[in-house]
Amino acid sequence: MGGYADPPLHLVKEKKNKLFFCSLLAYSYLWRDFLLKKMKHFIRLSRWLAANASLFIIVIAVVIFFVPHLFVWVRGTTQTVILGIIMLTMGLTLTTDDFRILAHRPLDILIGACAQFFIMPCVAYLLVHVFRLEPALALGILLVGCCPGGVSSNIMSYLCHGDVAFSVGMTCASTLLAPVMTPLLMQLTAGEIIAIDAIGMFLNILIVTIIPVGIGCFLNYTYSKSEHFPTIQSLMPGLSVICLACIVGGVISTVHDDLVARGLMLFLWTFAVVFCHNTLGYVLGYSAGRLFGFTKAKKRTISIEVGMQNAGLATVLAGNFFAAQPLAVLPCAISCAWHSISGTILAGLFLKFDKKSQ
Repeated sequence: MGGYADPPLHLVKEKKNKLFFCSLLAYSYLWRDFLLKKMKHFIRLSRWLAANASLFIIVIAVVIFFVPHLFVWVRGTTQTVILGIIMLTMGLTLTTDDFRILAHRPLDILIGACAQFFIMPCVAYLLVHVFRLEPALALGILLVGCCPGGVSSNIMSYLCHGDVAFSVGMTCASTLLAPVMTPLLMQLTAGEIIAIDAIGMFLNILIVTIIPVGIGCFLNYTYSKSEHFPTIQSLMPGLSVICLACIVGGVISTVHDDLVARGLMLFLWTFAVVFCHNTLGYVLGYSAGRLFGFTKAKKRTISIEVGMQNAGLATVLAGNFFAAQPLAVLPCAISCAWHSISGTILAGLFLKFDKKSQ
């Protein structure tokens, strides 16, 4: 009888393998398209968080005040790791060009760094005595004053048409100097209040700032030409805001009982100090720019760079080194939120002034 002969076994296996790999390839493309669509949503969320950082942080702080146990886990080592992630996100956005400004404009950077590490610690020291702050709150505001410039200051400088390259250069310089300058300045300003572990603070700042920033820069340098790396970079601002909100939430849960016991006056008194410290930083930073004949763009940048501090670093250092004074973290946490709000307000005022001048 006539009929079809069965195909050889090796051809059947080859056909099955081809079908399997074709199916696998099709699924991989579908999965990639799915991830890309989802990634667009994450990028939009990241942009929204970056644009509404202060609002998001305030909402988290209010929620944690009423439900403090939610962020009890954000303490000690966890808090340090979260700050390390923030500094890593900063490093991922820095390029070799950002560091070249340190060599190309050394005088500008020197003036900015001197203003940063002279004005803010001096203003903090003055406010401690004017407001007659108790030791814990004094330690907190002094720590904010002795820390380097905040990461979000670069965004504010861009928004108000400042000198962004100068802003990035100042942030890099103050961050690199922080392991030495912050413990030294704390020893000078707060040494009469409490014994300062300068060596421990130096190592802590090195671990949570310089090393993560260095790793981020290395990854940026190595993978910057990769197809998906820009997408990862675009997610960093949102991740940074979430991490900062976690740190603030951890602080609120730590000082919750003191805030409840001592009422609204404790918060308002501390906020008044933070407000004066931040505002005087803006005014005196701008005045330093005028003194040295800076352009309008550079005056705006140095004003923002001096006034906005890395309060997240101050918060972690307060928790790690002044645990016996739990209220020391309160001025740091308030500064985290307020510096973002005030920076946005100042950038808006600069822009409004530009419109009136036209």
